[in-house]
Amino acid sequence: MAVRVGSKVRARVTIVEQGRARKRLDHLTTEEPLEIRLQAGGQTKTVAVTMRTPGADFELAAGFLYGEGILSERGGIHHISYCVDPAVDPEQRYNIVNVGLHLPDLPELTTLERHFYTTSACGICGKASLEAIEIRGCPRLSPGPEVSPALLLGLPEKLRQEQRLFDATGGIHAAGLFNAEGDLLCLREDVGRHNAVDKVVGWALLNHTLPLSHCLLLVSGRTSYEILQKTTVAGIPIVCAISAPSHLAVDVAQKFGATLVGFLRGERFIIYAGEERVQFD
Repeated sequence: MAVRVGSKVRARVTIVEQGRARKRLDHLTTEEPLEIRLQAGGQTKTVAVTMRTPGADFELAAGFLYGEGILSERGGIHHISYCVDPAVDPEQRYNIVNVGLHLPDLPELTTLERHFYTTSACGICGKASLEAIEIRGCPRLSPGPEVSPALLLGLPEKLRQEQRLFDATGGIHAAGLFNAEGDLLCLREDVGRHNAVDKVVGWALLNHTLPLSHCLLLVSGRTSYEILQKTTVAGIPIVCAISAPSHLAVDVAQKFGATLVGFLRGERFIIYAGEERVQFD
């Protein structure tokens, strides 16, 4: 039986080595639903439910709403809180986040209908399109920084050194935001890659640092359409990944002028778009 302790769960496991079995306590990554609710004008509406790792929930909600165009600035938020409704099971109150808006009524939410339930794995990747970003009116990304191959090659180790939950569980994704000098500004971990990105963007929104036009983002897994959608809206010009991009991720990068790097490991990487930001000798 697993016992939850915040972002980790203790579980008794059996380890088999060289034909011998031994029991011990291990840690697993916590995965629980987060319901995101909007509040305005005395109304409350659920706009998304996503499976996530508890932690930085307010940043996750803010980053998600920013990526979907519901929020455009920190000032649009009246409050963010966990649910305190006495009718809700106390054990579930920390799985519900209320985001109050400085609006007389709830905004138009038809663009969020596809998100009513998303998974921690890939969200809406299969249903998305380039037109969804164009309708948002997102401009092409600014020129942003130019970086050396050596700077890019040093990012994975910097990310790995700060992955505390990965050290404990071995089963969680990370997104790290770096400045043009390669300094780590913010790292968030989550069972979902896109959730980790939302947490980083939410951190930037709540700290009044958007757009992130002079930053780089590194994700620990692959890059999907949805991750490029979120980074494009946040203004991040360089997106790197330890693994491969999807074809839609490459399409978004080319359409909006992002630099997209994949298979960033060891002494090599592949540039799929925007190589003009990588300075070669």
